[in-house]
Amino acid sequence: MITYNDIYEAARKERYSTQLQPISKNFVEEVANYLREKREIAAKQDDDFSDVIMKTKKQLENARTLFKELMLRRRKKILDLVLIAAETGISKQDFENMFNFEKDLFEELMKCIDFSDKRVGEILSGGKQEVTKNELVVFIDNVEEFMDLEGGKMGPFEKGQVANIPKEISKILISDNKAEIVEK
Repeated sequence: MITYNDIYEAARKERYSTQLQPISKNFVEEVANYLREKREIAAKQDDDFSDVIMKTKKQLENARTLFKELMLRRRKKILDLVLIAAETGISKQDFENMFNFEKDLFEELMKCIDFSDKRVGEILSGGKQEVTKNELVVFIDNVEEFMDLEGGKMGPFEKGQVANIPKEISKILISDNKAEIVEK
C-alpha cells in the first residue's frame, strides 16, 4: 500500500530530474485508493479524533497537490520528448518509464504534429503534399547505420531505443526481427 511519503518521494524525484522517473505501473491506482481512504477518514465527524481528522485532512490536501504536481511535471517532460522526436524522428529515452496513458498521449501528440507538418507543407507548396507516414517502433536488437528511402542516413539504433520512422522502413525492420511497433 502506498503512503504519503511514497507520493512525496515520487514528486520530489520527478521535480529534480530532467528525465521521466520510473514509477510502478499501478502507482495511479494506489494513489486513488490512498486518497479514497483519507477522504473516508476525513469525512468522520467524531470529536474524539478531531486532531487525527485535521491531520488527515491536511495530509489529503497535500497529497492531492503533490500528485497534481507530479502529473504536470511528467506531462511537461512528455511534451519535451514529443518535440525532440518530431525534430529528430528518434526518442531514445524515457519511453519505458511512461504509464500506458502517457504512451497514448505521446503517440497522439506525435500524430498531431505530423498532421500539422503536413498542413504547413501543403500551404507552402500551394497544394497537397505527399508526406511519408511514420510509425513508432522500438528496436529489439542493435541496428547499424543504414540509408533511408531518399538516400539519407538513419541510425545507428540501440536495443530498446524508440524511433518514429517511415512505415516502409519499419516494415523491413519488423520483418527482420530488428524492431516492433510500439503498442498503444
